[in-house]
Amino acid sequence: MPEQSPWFRPRGGLTRDGWESVVDATLPGWAHTGLRVADLGDGGSRELPIAGVERIVVPLAGSCDIAWTSPDGSGTVELEGRASVFDGPTDVAYLPVDTAAVLTGRGRIAVAEAPAATRHPLQVVAKDEVAVELRGAGRSSRQVHNFGTPGNLAAEKLIVCEVITPAENWSSYPAHKHDEHVPGHESRLEEIYYFESEVARGLDAPAGADPFGMFATYTSPAGDIDVNAIVHTGDVALVPFGYHGPAVAAPGYDLYYLNVMAGPDAEREWRISDDPAHAWVRSSWEAQQFDPRLPYTAHQEGR
Repeated sequence: MPEQSPWFRPRGGLTRDGWESVVDATLPGWAHTGLRVADLGDGGSRELPIAGVERIVVPLAGSCDIAWTSPDGSGTVELEGRASVFDGPTDVAYLPVDTAAVLTGRGRIAVAEAPAATRHPLQVVAKDEVAVELRGAGRSSRQVHNFGTPGNLAAEKLIVCEVITPAENWSSYPAHKHDEHVPGHESRLEEIYYFESEVARGLDAPAGADPFGMFATYTSPAGDIDVNAIVHTGDVALVPFGYHGPAVAAPGYDLYYLNVMAGPDAEREWRISDDPAHAWVRSSWEAQQFDPRLPYTAHQEGR
């Protein structure tokens, strides 16, 4: 049986301290980003200790109440959340450096993290304020929720967004990289992909259906990496360097991923370089329309 890449972790492979998944600097070769995922069940809680990290709390499914304490004081935040990651944007909360919190709620939550030193104000982004972007065209259409990206959220290091890819579509494509500091062209960013998949909207599937997608990374001059994975809900892919993409939604199944990025550069920028062999594909989108299934919003009758 081939040895599994350290850069792809199936659900349960990063379980620690009551969290379903924990990504942080204790992983060899990892330094700039972090992720915590938990299922709170029906009213469970998780604690976030004071640490030198900035955080964004993202309800994946269900709601979350945040009781926070920091050098500036204390308070509570209520996040309404959503039914699932395929029900459009959610409200999120940015927690500054040196903020402790207790998260209580129902359903699944994710916490994006990045080591930081500058304290930005605590921020709440309401779901109707989230910048929703449609990228690509045709079978490369996808929906991006830019709640934690430069220009949409004040932070020192964290860049966070989420992507919905309808069944049979490709995203994170053309394959690209961000592992070299080239001012004005490319930035150095670690990246975490957290995946979920479910039966596509409008389809009825038998009880034994097993939603999945696919994801790949490969070598760039910055380092050797090779991931060709079938991905399911709860799986995590780590991209320390290298070209990454595509992320492909299999026929019959929609695909979601949460992206967490941060890096050593002074500027908080998301700048990428496409694989030169595939960059030309972008120009083919000019003659195509967006997938009419998008945008995905909250489920409605008949959808």
